[in-house]
Amino acid sequence: MNDSAAVSTPRRARVRAPELIGKGGWLNTGGKELTLADLRGKCVVVDFWTFCCINCLHVLDELRELEEKHRDTVVIIGVHSPKFVHEAEHQAVVDAVERYGVEHPVLDDPELATWKQYAVRAWPTLVVIDPEGYVVAQHAGEGHAHAIARLVEELEAEHAAKGTLRRGDGPYVAPEPEPTTLRFPGKALTLPNGNLLVSDTTRHQLVELEDDGETLVRRIGSGARGFADGTAEAASFSEPQGLALLEDGSVVVADTVNHALRRLDLPTGEVTTLAGTGRQWWQGSPTSGPAREVDLSSPWDVAVFHGRVWIAMAGVHQLWVYDPEKGTVGVAAGTTNEGLVDGPGAEAWFAQPSGLAATEDRLWLADSETSALRWVDREGAVHTAVGTGLFDFGHRDGAAEQALLQHPLGVTALPDGSVAISDTYNHALRRYDPATDEVTTLATGLREPSDAVLVGDDIVVVESARHRLTRLRLPEEAVRVESVAHRTRRAATEVAPGGLKLDVIFQAPAGQKLDTRYGPASRLLVSSTPPELLLKGEGAGTDLSRALELNPAVTEGVLHVSAMAASCDTASDSGPGAASADEYPACHVHQQDWGVPVRLTEGGTDRLPLVLAGMDD
Repeated sequence: MNDSAAVSTPRRARVRAPELIGKGGWLNTGGKELTLADLRGKCVVVDFWTFCCINCLHVLDELRELEEKHRDTVVIIGVHSPKFVHEAEHQAVVDAVERYGVEHPVLDDPELATWKQYAVRAWPTLVVIDPEGYVVAQHAGEGHAHAIARLVEELEAEHAAKGTLRRGDGPYVAPEPEPTTLRFPGKALTLPNGNLLVSDTTRHQLVELEDDGETLVRRIGSGARGFADGTAEAASFSEPQGLALLEDGSVVVADTVNHALRRLDLPTGEVTTLAGTGRQWWQGSPTSGPAREVDLSSPWDVAVFHGRVWIAMAGVHQLWVYDPEKGTVGVAAGTTNEGLVDGPGAEAWFAQPSGLAATEDRLWLADSETSALRWVDREGAVHTAVGTGLFDFGHRDGAAEQALLQHPLGVTALPDGSVAISDTYNHALRRYDPATDEVTTLATGLREPSDAVLVGDDIVVVESARHRLTRLRLPEEAVRVESVAHRTRRAATEVAPGGLKLDVIFQAPAGQKLDTRYGPASRLLVSSTPPELLLKGEGAGTDLSRALELNPAVTEGVLHVSAMAASCDTASDSGPGAASADEYPACHVHQQDWGVPVRLTEGGTDRLPLVLAGMDD
């Protein structure tokens, strides 16, 4: 299949939607169990997500406008489908639904039952079901909200005419708010006056506490999700995370969902914007320039390293830098490909970097999706201390080469040259010592620790899921724990040794056409773990279909596939402004990364279809 075959106008396939089932039950429904029959007459968007995944969090934000605009005809259903073992815990899903402001019903599917019924292969995946209960579209990755909104409008008109559209309130029931000082805090910072500044992420605020970590001093931000500069009372954030002190005594804030860096003036509480436009960075956007003119993507943490602010840009798997003197921002390391590859910064791969800590000669980082502890040297080269890749995780101490973490979100430099790791999904505080190359456990029983700061001889841990700061004496001896190792939960796809046809399905949404103004409209990048799995077909290209050759001597592994397609609105989609729309059309980028576990088996499939947008006929 060539590009013209892989990209076509969508046609409505009549496929009955499988029932929504999950052992964990339903959230945000007031205790009611939902079935597809309950949703008949509504346009249903099923969002397969998992709360560790930054792309899934992006899609949650993309869907908010659709959810609000079509509240009487559209029901969004989240199906939580875990990657990590911790994500299969029901309470963890309950916490995540509140943490990320999910305002629609969520099915907790810890055994991936509905995932398998819908043949889903990637997080996130969106499936559209029409008011009669048929699947009419499937989209993987980000950037599909515009296409789904267009499809919903078509479905509304079609089923209103047929009499099969049911308007009215959906099944969402909001949970009761909890009266706590903090709500899912993200990061913390020790201030020059000894107080603690905490990003109160779910409440979209910064909170200053006295040095006891409990007594409230003040709140910064209105508490409403927004992107406004101003006084402490008027300014607004959207799920802020990382904090760092600048040389002038102000605080730089990673305002994650606003895709921005903000500045807090401590004496006045005034908030201004340092970097970002409020828009999410997409492939093709500028990667450097004046800080207020360049888009960012989910900055999760910040740290000052040799005069510049380094940014854990979780949304695009990179490290960026902001230069306070020049007022510029740009990429420092990473290719946007997701994975674990060391080397020069321009060649390194990361996977959702989420925590940073600077020492004199190293910038440490928690690379969450690879469950890894990594570091950048003063020359900009990237190294890995702990971790092997996207699919191995657990809780194992000992020599770093075999030690395991589980989705760490924070890292803290300790006075002796070692680092403490907020090992989030293991509910533990770990320690890595470069002098011995050993990993130990400092404390267990913490609930989703996401950061830690030193206060005297103590370490104060942000226990995000307990909504508090917890002070611990830095232990002189490690805690002994039983070793546990895990692999990602998805079943492997059985494929035949030898030739394998890879087809990425992309059907331009109605009212759109391929964007070929600046060259090919699509991009495909293929690699494998281990590298020996692929004898042929590795590398980048513009065709969304590729012939791969698998090594029969390698019995199992993972195919890494990254696809991007760009489409633009056609003139007919723009109504009265059609003439100008041809010259300046609204354009949309659709992109997704897949990690497909495969097992080579005689009699296995010789074709691997991956749906980016549309239906695999």
